[in-house]
Amino acid sequence: MNPAMNPIDQDDFAHDQEPCTGILLINLGTPDEPTAASVRRYLREFLSDPRVVEIPRPLWWLLLNLFILPLRSGQSARRYRSIWTDRGSPLLDITRRQAEAIDERLRKLERGAVRVAVGMRYGNPSIGDALEDLRAAGARRVLLLPLYPQYSATTTASAFDAVAKVLRHWRWLPELRMINHYHDHPGYIQAVAESIRDTWDQQLPAEKLLFSFHGLPQRNFLAGDPYHCECHRTARLIAEYLGLEGEDWAVSFQSRFGPAEWLKPYTSDRLKDWAKHGVKSVDIVCPGFAADCLETLEEINQENRHVFLKAGGEQYRYIPALNDTARHIQALVDLILAHTAGWPELSPTFDRAAAAQARESTRTWARAMGAER
Repeated sequence: MNPAMNPIDQDDFAHDQEPCTGILLINLGTPDEPTAASVRRYLREFLSDPRVVEIPRPLWWLLLNLFILPLRSGQSARRYRSIWTDRGSPLLDITRRQAEAIDERLRKLERGAVRVAVGMRYGNPSIGDALEDLRAAGARRVLLLPLYPQYSATTTASAFDAVAKVLRHWRWLPELRMINHYHDHPGYIQAVAESIRDTWDQQLPAEKLLFSFHGLPQRNFLAGDPYHCECHRTARLIAEYLGLEGEDWAVSFQSRFGPAEWLKPYTSDRLKDWAKHGVKSVDIVCPGFAADCLETLEEINQENRHVFLKAGGEQYRYIPALNDTARHIQALVDLILAHTAGWPELSPTFDRAAAAQARESTRTWARAMGAER
């Protein structure tokens, strides 16, 4: 028998084990180290995902292994080194802090048992490892929370693929729910808007506010991916919350890769155009990233800063991602509570004493029928 088909190791199983609700935070991922070898492993996994690159597999395998990985691994490693910290990868460090903060707030509700785990779509800790942690903790219900506010098949759907790949080997499946997107959730919109306002309270707003989102190939949009529309809705709602006029802000897309046309306007092109037309100061925020990472800390805060200043701009300010700020954590907790409605452990009416009594009754009956635990 395949051990993965068992719900829990027999030596660990007990009929009176307290069940819990599992919350799985999912983000894109990161290499283990800022070295060419580690980055190469990470990029191979990432770029081999057919959700990410929709090119016939034989052709893409040749391009990826003969050209892209040899050329990009060293370059990307240097970029990672520029943002690496004593705590390692910023993305992983921040996501873990988010998990800890969410766990703390859920525990303060004093309801049933909850376990928050972190899984990266690519790299470590893997989604499989995170699901195993939840299974060992007795999770009978699992809420998937991909930390991608705007839905895309390349991110959210790919996360679901990874979860399904693991669960197809489990005999006892947990009840499963998934948050597909939260691009227009009021708490999220308010959290981003207030982070911008906090920056402006410290120093006057720049002439322009740019909302930069990760790009996608144009063909993904034409095939029906809602990502482009959700990005624009996010930006519009934040601008409305802040009371901005149409000429005060704009949307752009970053991180394009390869020769194909991607969603436009490109962030670097927008910044060059503004600078050449006399815009001297820019504030830039990235509401598609729940945690600061290579794309924000290096691409936006370093590369695009250079682009704007070289083109004639004078002041460039990056407004950090929400990370583990109190407003962001509360917005995520609100999302979790809304999407776990009806599950006992997070119900306002959960009775710990009654649940413990029911588990003891189950244990008594199981022993009477011959069970050891």
